[in-house]
Amino acid sequence: MKKKICVVASAPGGITSFWKTNIERLSEQFDVYVVANYQEETVFDSLKIKGGKSVNILRRPSLWSMVKAVFALRNYFKQEQFDGFISMSLNASLISAVAGWMAGIPFRARIFTGQLWANKTGISRTFYKMLDKITVCLNNHFLVDGKSQQEYLIENGILKEGQSIVLANGSICGVDVNLFKPSEEKREEERERLGFDDSDVVFTFMGRINREKGTYELLEAFNRLSREYKNAVLLLIGNVEGISEDTFKDYQYIYLGKNLILYGYTKQPYYALQAGDVFCLPSYREGFGMSVIEAAALGLPVIASDAYGLRDSFVDGETGLKCKVKDVDTLYTAMLELYNNPDKRVTYGQSGRERVVEMFSKELVSNAWLNYFLQNIQ
Repeated sequence: MKKKICVVASAPGGITSFWKTNIERLSEQFDVYVVANYQEETVFDSLKIKGGKSVNILRRPSLWSMVKAVFALRNYFKQEQFDGFISMSLNASLISAVAGWMAGIPFRARIFTGQLWANKTGISRTFYKMLDKITVCLNNHFLVDGKSQQEYLIENGILKEGQSIVLANGSICGVDVNLFKPSEEKREEERERLGFDDSDVVFTFMGRINREKGTYELLEAFNRLSREYKNAVLLLIGNVEGISEDTFKDYQYIYLGKNLILYGYTKQPYYALQAGDVFCLPSYREGFGMSVIEAAALGLPVIASDAYGLRDSFVDGETGLKCKVKDVDTLYTAMLELYNNPDKRVTYGQSGRERVVEMFSKELVSNAWLNYFLQNIQ
């Protein structure tokens, strides 16, 4: 009989986005189940799983909702008699650590994909660090989706040396390099649909459009660039969070619908990103930077901040350029340099794709996951 493992996340999107390839690979040797907060029973139809359970794991939970989720998950763990589970995100990891410990699950794993406390101060920072430490006390296996994040967790006393592992070269799932593949035909199609000219230099961003992703710094740097160069364009791909569209009117040289395009959320980023010439992620904090390696796989040079988790996803001066966190000047300088150097954009883009193919392909990462579970679940 196959061993039984469970993947736990707060939202189903975390599983369908990051775990589909891994689950396909793991299902060859294990019976895989999933737990998340979902309503539609069909949400996991595309996954090769044996079963699923909806548990009310909230993004902003109350104490009572967490207690109820712990006992619901404990009961499910005991009912299914899993050999192991792996969790991601702080809330899901805290709830599953307590539930798994209570249920006596022998293999209790967490993967760290970013820290809520990284940019907080005072009591708030101490509180969220304490929650991370509780998950470490109650679990017995720890993975991190990037080496620089692993070093950061050790420096901050969350993990000890030798206590965790980074599979392959980092990331949870790697990149489908056949899907994320440069296509001149798709590039022309997307640019024509969005109304871009051949002379336009398009800076793209993909992710949650909010303060922590460096949106305000990106807007200010682009505003400076647009003052000098009229064919610079900024394409923002993703949902706007906590920012009013009136905010965009505060920038003198930014014109919504003209040189600033809000693309919205897409399930096909491998098409949307093709419209760009440069990818930008001036984020305040990241666990790894999946969007960076996805853009690089499409042959885009990147500009990314020096936030600890992003250091693994690009190479400064080789696949892109680095800017400082919360620093408009260094971001603007990097954007200006790549705007004025089309040859450098091509060179960085080619190097970036080669690096992703070699280090972050989905096959490499999913094989590492399978080997890890085979070695640790007996």
